[in-house]
Amino acid sequence: MAYSHRTVLLEPAIDALLSPGFGRGAASGDAPPLDGVYVDGTFGRGGHSRLLLQRLAPRARLLVFDKDPEAIAVAQALRQTDARVEVVHDGFATLAEQLDHLQIPAVDGVLLDLGVSSPQIDDAARGFSFMRDGPLDMRMDTSRGQTAAQWLAEADQEQIKEVIAHYGEERFAFQIAKAIVAYRQSGALCTTAQLAQLVAGVVRTREKGQHPATRTFQAIRIHINAELAQLAHALPAALTRLRVGGRLAVISFHSLEDRMVKQCLAAAARPGQAQARLPIPEKDMPQPWVTLLGRVQADAAEVGENVRSRSAVLRVARRTAEPLSLEQAAALVSLPGQAQAARRPARRGRR
Repeated sequence: MAYSHRTVLLEPAIDALLSPGFGRGAASGDAPPLDGVYVDGTFGRGGHSRLLLQRLAPRARLLVFDKDPEAIAVAQALRQTDARVEVVHDGFATLAEQLDHLQIPAVDGVLLDLGVSSPQIDDAARGFSFMRDGPLDMRMDTSRGQTAAQWLAEADQEQIKEVIAHYGEERFAFQIAKAIVAYRQSGALCTTAQLAQLVAGVVRTREKGQHPATRTFQAIRIHINAELAQLAHALPAALTRLRVGGRLAVISFHSLEDRMVKQCLAAAARPGQAQARLPIPEKDMPQPWVTLLGRVQADAAEVGENVRSRSAVLRVARRTAEPLSLEQAAALVSLPGQAQAARRPARRGRR
């Protein structure tokens, strides 16, 4: 069965990597073909990669990553027609290791398009969508790892509640987890329709236009694929492997991942913010590791053509010449909840 796939923020993402005037209102495609080494950390069906290749010079290199075996098959086919492409069947969290393996010390641009792709959502057999009945899988890499059905069959109520509350920001997480555990007493939870119906029976109120199971499906998918942990590994690797002037462009689709990207890039752009009020000479203040180039969202025309682009946010930064170690870069990233937990005072007395 063929699936229609529209790449989100296609032109803006490639402009973010290549255009000298990005962020200053310059027209797209305003740069001559460029040499260099670039990374597409989430190949998908290759929309971003194909446009990027059109604007790269013959001697450039493009390293494409994906966990999904179906995406890798498409990438391998592209490799057969364009020798500039190198394919890695793995997640972008392994960026540093793969660059070391290929003896690539630094790159000129990294693009990360986060979350699940349209072909994955549209294929009922992948189990990502509550709108299509299929096996409760949710793995981006179907060749390894635990499925959502297997995890829901084994996890205890507290674990399920924590995942749904933390990754889905779902206020009915306790009730949903309780209902899942109760359902297991009479049979296995194996399909997306079963889970969607179960959640809909518990979540009585929801934002207008949103299915009651939206947050639960998002949370379980993020957990099964360790998406935020993968991002926490990828951001420091990307920042430390960019050449001076190299760019990092990240497209996110929900608040948790966008918050991570925003906070990381803001901290890299203003490393001395915590010391701003201290009597420290300007010359002794930490210097920025990146320059922020902007934030882009899909315009009305794109949202009209592709409703899935409505929540997409593209954030872009350019590396400065200030040295940045992997340890320093890792300190810029915090998983959602870490900062709040660090500031939260210890509770005393009755619970």
